[in-house]
Amino acid sequence: MKADLHVHSCYSNGFFHPKELLSLATAQEINHLAIVDHHTFAGIEAVKEAVKEVFFESPVNLIEGIEISAFDLKRQKHVRVLGYNLSNRSYIKQLCRPLLHFQTNQTLFKLKKLQAEGYHLKEEELWKEAEKATALYPCHLYRLLKKRGYGTQMDHTFYQKLMTAEEVSDNRKKINVYDAIEAIKYGGGLTVLACPGKFDNYDLIPELASFGIDGLEKYHPAHRIRDLKILSDLIKTYHFSCFGGSDFHGIRGTTGFGRTLITDAREFPDQLLYN
Repeated sequence: MKADLHVHSCYSNGFFHPKELLSLATAQEINHLAIVDHHTFAGIEAVKEAVKEVFFESPVNLIEGIEISAFDLKRQKHVRVLGYNLSNRSYIKQLCRPLLHFQTNQTLFKLKKLQAEGYHLKEEELWKEAEKATALYPCHLYRLLKKRGYGTQMDHTFYQKLMTAEEVSDNRKKINVYDAIEAIKYGGGLTVLACPGKFDNYDLIPELASFGIDGLEKYHPAHRIRDLKILSDLIKTYHFSCFGGSDFHGIRGTTGFGRTLITDAREFPDQLLYN
């Protein structure tokens, strides 16, 4: 069994269309694939249409999801929350609307900084790069820079710097992690703490367990052996469901797709078997 429960499409900050992600999953014989775009479900219908175009009946179990950028106010740390199989999306859409607007403003701020540094870029070109996306992201800036001939000056390190560059400060747009979880639960979805090792969210987990979170993302490219051991113990202690995936965006082409998977059927969350 192969399950990748964490990939992103061009409808947020990924480089690949859902149809291409589906084809990649099929080629790698991945059985379960979840597209969890940032703050949007826009790619979901595209996935369903892709199934009709590529297959009469898809061999891949396509799982609907979303990723929310939240904040642990108590510890002042970033938190990522994943939501799966929401039957009602209205609550989470309302929560995400200002996040999408804020993300666009952040990216435009970075564009202006690059323009001030001498990069010849236009805002309308950036919007064209975003095309299907529901907000502007640094990946769109990165792609525009390469198209405008700045490719020789860039590598993955440059992209990471672009991702973490100084941003507009606006604490009002920091969504409380409990609000994100609550919105997903109101929608009938499964709530999962994403990549806790990456953001060092371990102290938060007992509190989330009391709040009723459903699972932890054990498998993630940022997690090391130590993280896997800690998360295995936490999953057992709190009777969480196990989740995991590649967090694929596509900045390096298809490299990285399917590199981090759930491969043990005993670990796959039963709640996702039936969509």
